[in-house]
Amino acid sequence: MVNGTGTGAEGKHRRTGVNKAEGPVVLFDGWCPLCVGAVRFVLRRDREARFSFASLDSPAAKKLLDRCEASPEVLESVRTGATVALVRCGRVYARSDAALRIAGELPLPWRAMTVLRVVPRFLRDRMYGAVANRRHRVWGRLESCHVPEPEDRGRFL
Repeated sequence: MVNGTGTGAEGKHRRTGVNKAEGPVVLFDGWCPLCVGAVRFVLRRDREARFSFASLDSPAAKKLLDRCEASPEVLESVRTGATVALVRCGRVYARSDAALRIAGELPLPWRAMTVLRVVPRFLRDRMYGAVANRRHRVWGRLESCHVPEPEDRGRFL
């Protein structure tokens, strides 16, 4: 069920203890070079280690999504890897809302990207979708799912 608050949240996560991470969790397509590159980008800039990560085909991501109350369209797009998702403070954010909220947790100049929230969501999501729909054609697919570096493994669920 979409919460309808206009906050960009695509649904609510019931507090069940599945997310053992203290902070927000980024769900990403572990087979997509663009998505894995974005995760590496965030890892290098997240100096306070706020984010945890889970590949969309991991058991941890499946458990998180199974407990989310969100519209079927949002859950389907997340489950199929068509969008990045951010689970934070009991809510699920997808597409451009997720990307901008992630940027908002990073240091400057990346945090400044949040000014793009003034752009209506349907326009932001259209731009996001244009890239997401072509990412496999442009960047291909990895031959194996992303394996984090040893120093980052504790941040992956």
